[in-house]
Amino acid sequence: MDGYGYLGRQYPRQEAWRGQRQPGNREQYDEIVENPFIAVTADPLSTFSIDVDRASYSNMRRFIMQQGQLPPRDAVRIEELVNYFPYSYAEPEDDAPLAIHAEVGPAPWKTQHRLVRIGLQARRVHLENLPSSNFVFLLDVSGSMMDENKLPLVKAAMRLLVNELRPQDHVAIVVYAGSAGLVLPSTPGTDKTKILDAIGRLEAGGSTAGGAGIRRAYDEAVANFIRGGNNRVILATDGDFNVGVSSDADMVQLIEEKRKTGVFLTVLGLGEGNLQAAKMEKLADHGNGNYAYLDNLAEARKVLVHELGGTLYTVAKDVKIQVEWNPARVRAYRLIGYENRMLRNEDFTDDKKDAGEVGSGHSVTALYEVVLVGAETDVKIRMPDSLRYQRRSTAPSATGGPELLFVKVRYKAPDGDESRLLSRPVLASDGRAPSVDFQFQTAVAEFGLLLRHSDHRGKADLGHVIMTAREALGSDPEGYRAEFVRLAEAVRGLGLAGR
Repeated sequence: MDGYGYLGRQYPRQEAWRGQRQPGNREQYDEIVENPFIAVTADPLSTFSIDVDRASYSNMRRFIMQQGQLPPRDAVRIEELVNYFPYSYAEPEDDAPLAIHAEVGPAPWKTQHRLVRIGLQARRVHLENLPSSNFVFLLDVSGSMMDENKLPLVKAAMRLLVNELRPQDHVAIVVYAGSAGLVLPSTPGTDKTKILDAIGRLEAGGSTAGGAGIRRAYDEAVANFIRGGNNRVILATDGDFNVGVSSDADMVQLIEEKRKTGVFLTVLGLGEGNLQAAKMEKLADHGNGNYAYLDNLAEARKVLVHELGGTLYTVAKDVKIQVEWNPARVRAYRLIGYENRMLRNEDFTDDKKDAGEVGSGHSVTALYEVVLVGAETDVKIRMPDSLRYQRRSTAPSATGGPELLFVKVRYKAPDGDESRLLSRPVLASDGRAPSVDFQFQTAVAEFGLLLRHSDHRGKADLGHVIMTAREALGSDPEGYRAEFVRLAEAVRGLGLAGR
C-alpha cells in the first residue's frame, strides 16, 4: 500500500452503479441536472455562488479504490473534482482577500469549442498569524459509526489537528447518539494531554440525535465565543440523522438560525452505507462552512493539516461570481458543474443572499465551455422563442473589441454585512499556450464528464485524460496529481474508456 492505502489493489471489472443500491445501503445523492448551453442573446449573464467543497473527489476515490466500482453518476460533481487540487494562482497584490485569474484555451473533448477558466485565489495567512480559534468538535458516536473508517478515523484525524493547536486556541468536544453531551469543555491548546485523553475515551453506540447535538455544540461555541477570532463547529458524521430533527428542511433551518451567532460550520463525512452526502453538503453550505469527505487518514491529513487554513479559517464569505458575455464574440456558454450553486442574476447585488465561503489560501476554479460566434457546433443551444423587437446576429463582429467576457466577484469580510466588488475583463486570446495548471484542469474535467456519462462529453476519452494529466503534473509536492493519474488508470479495469 502507498500513502493513500488502496492504490495497489486490483479489482474485478464491474458495471457502474447507476443509482441501484445494495440491500441495507442508505447512501443518497441529489440528482444533478447538468447545465445546458445558453445563448448569449437569451441571457448574457451567468451568476453563481462559489464552491470550495472537495468531498466529491475523495468520495469518488473511495468507490473506485476501495470498492472496485464506478461511483454513482450523481456522486460526481465536476467542480469539486477540479477544485480538489492546489494551483499556482498568484495571491492578491492589494488589500482584497481574493484575486481573479482567467485563461482561455481549447476544449479537448469538443475541439471547435473553447474553455474559459476563471480562478479565484484567497490570500494565504500563515498559521502563526491566524486569529485565535474556538473549535467545538461535534462527533456522531451512534452505532452506525463503529466501523474502522468512521469513528476510529475521526479520532485519528482529531489527533492530527490537536498537534497543530497553539496556546491561544481552544477545543471542546460534544458527542451525540441517543442524547447529546459535553465530553470535553473548552480546553486551551497547551493542554494537549487532556484533549487527547478525551478523544481516546470516545466509543460508538446508540441511535442518532443529530438535532440535539448541533444545538448543544453551538451553545458551547457561543459560550466560549472569541470576538475577532475563528469560532467554528466541526461536525463529523456518516450523515445518519434518524432521531429528532430529521428532514433536510428542518436541519437547514436550524443551521441557518445558528449561523447568526457568528459561529461557522465545517462538516466531515465518513464511511459508506449510511452516507448522506446531499444532506451534509446542505448543512455546511447553510452554516457558512465547507464539506469534506475523509476516505482515509491521508485525506484527513490533507484537510486538517496541509490545508488547515483553507478548511477552518474563512477570509471571505458570501462570495459570488457573475460573468457577462460579449455577444459580438460568444454565441453560447455552459458552466461545467456548480448546478446546485446557480443564482438569479439579481442575487448578485443582493447582500442578503447567502453564498459560499473561502478559506485562507483556498483556490476556486470554474470552467465554462463556450461556442464562439461563427464557429460550427452540433450542440443544442437553449434559445428563447422569436423576439419581435430585438435583432440577433451570428456573424463575428469587431464592435465588441477584444474582450470575450467581463467577470465580477462580490464578497464580504468574515464579520461583515456589506459586499465589496472585484472585476476584470478577459480577452479572447493572448496567444500563449495553455498553462500547466489549465491543462491539468481540463484533464480532470474530462474525467468527470466520463464518470458522469455526460451528454456533453463529446469525444472525451480516458486515454487522453491520462496522457494530458501525466504531461501536466507540474510541481506536485504532495503527490495529488500523480495519484489522479493512477486513479484514472484504475478506472480502465472498471469498463470506462470513452464515448
